[in-house]
Amino acid sequence: MISVTEALGLINATSVPERIKPMRIEKTLGLILGEDITAPINMPPFRQSAMDGYAFIWSENDNIVLHVIDTFKAGDTTNIDLKPEEAVRIFTGAKVPDQADTVVMQEHVNTKDQQAIIIKAPKKGANVRPVGEQVKKGDVVLKKGLQINEATIGFLAGLGIRKVAVIKPPKIAILVTGNELQNAGTPLADGAIYESNSIMLKMALKRFGYSKVKIFRARDTLKATKQGIKKGLKFGDVLLISGGISVGDYDFVKEALESKKVKAHFYKINQKPGKPLWFGQKDQKFVFALPGNPASALTCFYVYALPLIKKISGIKTPHLQRTEARISSDFNNNSGKSLFLKATLKDNELSILQGQQSSMLHTFSSSNVLAYIPEDVKTISKGDAITCIKLNSYGN
Repeated sequence: MISVTEALGLINATSVPERIKPMRIEKTLGLILGEDITAPINMPPFRQSAMDGYAFIWSENDNIVLHVIDTFKAGDTTNIDLKPEEAVRIFTGAKVPDQADTVVMQEHVNTKDQQAIIIKAPKKGANVRPVGEQVKKGDVVLKKGLQINEATIGFLAGLGIRKVAVIKPPKIAILVTGNELQNAGTPLADGAIYESNSIMLKMALKRFGYSKVKIFRARDTLKATKQGIKKGLKFGDVLLISGGISVGDYDFVKEALESKKVKAHFYKINQKPGKPLWFGQKDQKFVFALPGNPASALTCFYVYALPLIKKISGIKTPHLQRTEARISSDFNNNSGKSLFLKATLKDNELSILQGQQSSMLHTFSSSNVLAYIPEDVKTISKGDAITCIKLNSYGN
């Protein structure tokens, strides 16, 4: 059995494969760039008006009367031979004529017939966006490892880029074990319980952007468990197994994993809930055998499995965000274990909830943090600072 710190250290040190794939930009939201992006053009590619107004050749005269000889709208490509004391009516985004060096905004002009009378003179060069003002052709404008958002996609489209290389997110297999499990929506049989871990884990994965998830099921036999693991490893880059990892007569997961030559990195952590957590690897595929109790399974998913999944996705800070908060009451840890406690955090005050048993999800559904109490901390007084894992955070 290892400590929480040791388990996290082993996961952080685990080497993951780099999975690069070209993808159309509209499908990359939330993914990680797998390459540096070099600007293929200047942005803007031509001198551009930043205002609706009048483009002209700047002069030091205080009272300037300009003769308006043409109109330029966004998208116009014609050019003219502009002379001093002449102007063109111009609109935002339009190409500025070659001779013009300044745009006066329309609010600072009085017009009469074909004349524009400047009543508030701009500085020379005002309201003209120079070529390459935003980025210059050949510049590295986005770095590998950036998480793509809607602004990134808009920027790429503005550069004329339709495809980029991204780090391909992993496919996740979920294997549910247990003869006692029954699907929701049917009358509950005697001795059965409704199965909830698979949909809970699938929805957690969906919240963090993982949609390629497939659920498998296995009865409590060694043969069925082996078959389930084989199917899960064939489909998924990461296999999450629910239940069957303890040491009961009908817990076959550990034996089945060993028979499939999945190498164990660790088994059992000195924590509560979630002690019987198993983590291992076969080639470039990873397995977490989670405890069957729902609160234990979800705790281990948040603390251990999710960070590795995000690491495979190329996310540089894969752990859920942590913060410090003041506990609202005294607390004693007599277990000798590290604790992950369902809690609420409001206005920097941490409240530990009742109902901490590993089978209880009702308090989990009311929690917004997990309070972390290390195994060597025995007594906590009201007002002490406690580390909290934010359950509603996404990392980046």
